[in-house]
Amino acid sequence: MKYYIIAGEASGDLHASNLMKAIFKKDHEAEIHFWGGDLMQKVGGTLIKHYKELSFMGFIEVIMNLGTIFKNISFCKKNIAEFNPDVIIFIDYSGFNLRIAKWAKLQGFNTNYYISPQVWASRAGRIKKIKRDIDKMYVILPFEEAFYKKHGYKVTFVGHPLIDAIAEIKSVDEQQFRKKYQLSNKPIIALLPGSRKQEITKMLSIMLKMVDKFKDYQFVIAGAPSQDFNFYQPFIKNNKVKFIQNKTYDLLSMSFAALVTSGTATLETALFKVPQVVCYKGSTISYQIAKRIITIKFISLVNLILDKEIVTELIQHDFNEKKLRQELTKILEDKHRKELFLEYTKLEKILGGKGASEKTAELIVANLNKKFLETNYPRGKP
Repeated sequence: MKYYIIAGEASGDLHASNLMKAIFKKDHEAEIHFWGGDLMQKVGGTLIKHYKELSFMGFIEVIMNLGTIFKNISFCKKNIAEFNPDVIIFIDYSGFNLRIAKWAKLQGFNTNYYISPQVWASRAGRIKKIKRDIDKMYVILPFEEAFYKKHGYKVTFVGHPLIDAIAEIKSVDEQQFRKKYQLSNKPIIALLPGSRKQEITKMLSIMLKMVDKFKDYQFVIAGAPSQDFNFYQPFIKNNKVKFIQNKTYDLLSMSFAALVTSGTATLETALFKVPQVVCYKGSTISYQIAKRIITIKFISLVNLILDKEIVTELIQHDFNEKKLRQELTKILEDKHRKELFLEYTKLEKILGGKGASEKTAELIVANLNKKFLETNYPRGKP
């Protein structure tokens, strides 16, 4: 069978790569073309466009790059038509993917979505488009199944792929890791400032102000795979801060605490049982627009899934040096840490066990085989 997968961000690259591994196991003749990143490329298939060419953050940034976005949409449609896949699998990245899905459905392509757009957070009107344009939806957050059911759309909860991704990580020799990256023996505070240039610029400038306030800790910036070291270099003004690229999971596995930009990283940090402060700051205009359309109580997945504030969220004006120092001090205290560990354990149970990628691949391949039989042998199996 022929598969066309579209992932537009680093997190999508990770989850899509694991899905591809599972597809290749279940369909030995699978031919996969994809938009994604290095992780997907390592699995196999044909890379059409790298996500580094696609990432734009915030309303203003999107408007400024509309020309590039429309060119990418046009190219994607043409490329799909030429490849003529048996199924298109959309991975999150809703702004782009829902536009392609509308076109693809009209062309008669089989459309599947893995990792739902966050319609429960804002612009619920998109559900109508999803019901119209998506044949199968596989969701990874436990509350999404009930949310879609309320809107008359049947979806399948497959569990969260992060559990699979983290389970595959081999244990790291901490002593060797520290030696390799010239880290001190102090407890590590990881800085996860995001993956896009705009957010990294806004987040790191404030996060790094904590370094001189907490001299008994080793601060380490987790470099995003989408950015080069040269981009981070101006922020690193002294050797007190270390920078490690493409080793976020290894870093989290030995971190004492973390300052994390809102997004998938908040959930990753929780699954590694690392106490965290969640941070977010956007441009003033983008924030004002977002504030008016976002309907959820929390911005971190940890709090959303548990439906209560477990980790502190410092958003926009609250994300400042004074408040960040206060909240970081709290998560370094034993009492607060024990409470967090208990809540993190509950979170992991709610997300379900391993196997999200395998389950999703199995359902996709089974549906393709069923469709093939129905099309070629309408009166039954040969």
